[in-house]
Amino acid sequence: MVAVQLLDGETIRIPIHSCEIVNDQSAVCTVIKDAGDDPDVTNGAEIGARVTLLVNPTARTTVESVVIKGGHGVGRVTKPGLEVQPGEPAINSGPRRMITQVTRQIMKEHAFDQPIQVEVFVPAGEELARKTLNARLGILGGISILGTTGVVTPMSHAAYTATIQSALSVARACGQERVVLTTGRRSERFAQYLWPSLSEEAFVQIGDYFQFSLQTAADMMFKKLSLVVFFGKAVKMSQGIPHTHAAKSSMSLRKLSQWVREACGQTDLAVAVENANTARQAFDIVRMGCPGVIERVGQEIIIAARNFCGMTVQVQSIILDFEGRIAFDSDAGRGGGMLI
Repeated sequence: MVAVQLLDGETIRIPIHSCEIVNDQSAVCTVIKDAGDDPDVTNGAEIGARVTLLVNPTARTTVESVVIKGGHGVGRVTKPGLEVQPGEPAINSGPRRMITQVTRQIMKEHAFDQPIQVEVFVPAGEELARKTLNARLGILGGISILGTTGVVTPMSHAAYTATIQSALSVARACGQERVVLTTGRRSERFAQYLWPSLSEEAFVQIGDYFQFSLQTAADMMFKKLSLVVFFGKAVKMSQGIPHTHAAKSSMSLRKLSQWVREACGQTDLAVAVENANTARQAFDIVRMGCPGVIERVGQEIIIAARNFCGMTVQVQSIILDFEGRIAFDSDAGRGGGMLI
């Protein structure tokens, strides 16, 4: 176990997975990452640091006293828009400050007067990076070392929101004035068929983070946001639900049922929608019996989105059926059933 002081002043104890004294100037230790409840592909990954006492330091290292490098499995930034500049290892400022703080504390305790190099490495980093959006963000060769305080807050999903923010930032830095927001890989794949000429940076997966993504995009002053979603998410978004995960919002079809009554005046149809087992079943009911409601859902999405991002951003909503056909496109009126 090793005691580490975090940036907020708290001290935690972390189990050491392995440790080796390489020589008089160098040692290598690793830990196993515990991501708590966050949806993080690096949970359980081995992460290490190779610490070396620099015998012949350069002028720069003498000034810095603690030099931080990215080793095997730590990605390198290649695109603008991230916290770390292109050419640098993908280690954010929070982890850098924490590494520097702890290292200097140890140097003081042991009266070291020579600079120290800390090389962070992740043995399975390249493989893990393939399961992330790092390549799209311009982080190549491994994972990124993120974090702010060093503590994972249960169910904070901070890793996901940080990814959304980074993706939007990269898109803006790459000159994109509009972005296409989807909720996952499948809806993104269909969206990319719609806009084959758009660069990959323009497509951002927002998951369930409707409000967060819209507000962040507005803060970055994008001119246009295109939301491409399946009907299930569309129903939640149309009701202004900020976080659309099933655990965060009940999949109530009551409002959809109300819109059926208003649009078609069919009580039996409205009851069937409210009692539907799934969004897919509800979609099939309204598509056959009251298709105008799909348009209502699409327009309500725009109203909800503007409540989150303001009126200065142009918002487009596209609703897909469950086979990937356009059921509604706000830029063209009701959808024509085009397969994409």
